Amino acid sequence: MPRVQLNVVAAPLAASWLLCLAVVVRVVDAFAPPIAATRQTTLSHNMMPMTDVLQNTIMNLDQLNNSILTMDQSAAETLAGPFFGLSLFPYLAFLYFLNVPQNETPKGVTVGFATCLLFVFLTIPAAIGAKVWYGVSLADSDWLHGSAESLLTITNLVTVIAFRQALSYKEQEMDGVAARIPESMVSYQPMVNLVGGLTALAAITACVPGLMGAEVHTPYLNGFMDFPFQLSAKHPEPDNALTVACWIIHITSLVEFLVAMGFCWRWAEISNNPKWKGLTWGLLPLHSSGITACTYHLFYNSIPALVPLQAMLTCLGNTTAMFAAYRIAISNGWSAPWGEIGLNEEDSSNATANKEESQSLVGFEDLGDALADDNDWSFIAKLFAGCAFVSYLVKYGELWLDFPFESELYVSLAIIFIPSLLNSFKWWKRSRDPTFDGWF
Repeated sequence: MPRVQLNVVAAPLAASWLLCLAVVVRVVDAFAPPIAATRQTTLSHNMMPMTDVLQNTIMNLDQLNNSILTMDQSAAETLAGPFFGLSLFPYLAFLYFLNVPQNETPKGVTVGFATCLLFVFLTIPAAIGAKVWYGVSLADSDWLHGSAESLLTITNLVTVIAFRQALSYKEQEMDGVAARIPESMVSYQPMVNLVGGLTALAAITACVPGLMGAEVHTPYLNGFMDFPFQLSAKHPEPDNALTVACWIIHITSLVEFLVAMGFCWRWAEISNNPKWKGLTWGLLPLHSSGITACTYHLFYNSIPALVPLQAMLTCLGNTTAMFAAYRIAISNGWSAPWGEIGLNEEDSSNATANKEESQSLVGFEDLGDALADDNDWSFIAKLFAGCAFVSYLVKYGELWLDFPFESELYVSLAIIFIPSLLNSFKWWKRSRDPTFDGWF
């Protein structure tokens, strides 16, 4: 079967443009019907002066901008729904490609990534409950929100622990140190058991308040980590503010995901397969999706346009992760039933340089390196302690600031995309300059 030549970068970019185009079309159709009428008028006056055409274009863009800025929660959820639904299919394909026998992916890592499906399917009844019982979105009911989001933390935590165990064994093996192979490398069962136990705990945090007649703003875990007094801050805290425990869940998920991305990069070096670094790149939109969710909560869920943006990034990230996993499978000798898609190979000089990459701490993704000497329990404790400190700063620090209460869309986009672009540039720079120390 003939090989289809496809540039490695072209596929993710094409997917991104198609998704962006779909968002624009949906917004225009739903919220800016005058645009179509204006376009029709413009077409019927093909001799219109260029200045008038330019003015009409500016007016149309202004209407589109206003439609996005004035989008309400219901419209945002309507726009986001198809993207969240579509994102399931590339994620299933990602899990399939990741788990082909030729990859020799640690079994526990596959369990970790697969646990995300548990998060997806159990979040649905939580969201329905929030809407039916209280008439609000899931994000506005802290006890339901925290219980549901804890499943995502479980997903990333299991992935990190399994990857960490596999990397430790492989590195000891390379150093000539006799070590026992972790059971999580060769069997699904250990991490399945861990997922089952943690999910049972998450279910208890949801069922107990539900049975005790929890109200819409009942705090997650009864707010046991929150300050028992009110601060004399510049702004009062809104009713839908996240508790410290709920913030810990969100921030821990972000940091764990970065650590997992760093582990993918290290696995590329240990397995001598640079295609695993492609998975780090493929996971970047998903990390941006997580930043978008946290930014939405930072503004107390007052910018609905961030909801479809998160959905779009999730769909894009699942697609790029699928493509990266496909590249890994092909590089390891797996044969696709439909024939192989040709890929541009990495320059061998870059691959050689990457083997000599600096081991200095360059970012949160390298916490796995910094805490390599810790056992799993102390690693988890230090990880959660650091995220708890940040959570207190976010929850109570923003009460002294004005911007979280002003619902500025462009400020929120800056909070999302500036770190995302810096993160992307850091990985790009790191892949070409092994001595690069990064910024965060």
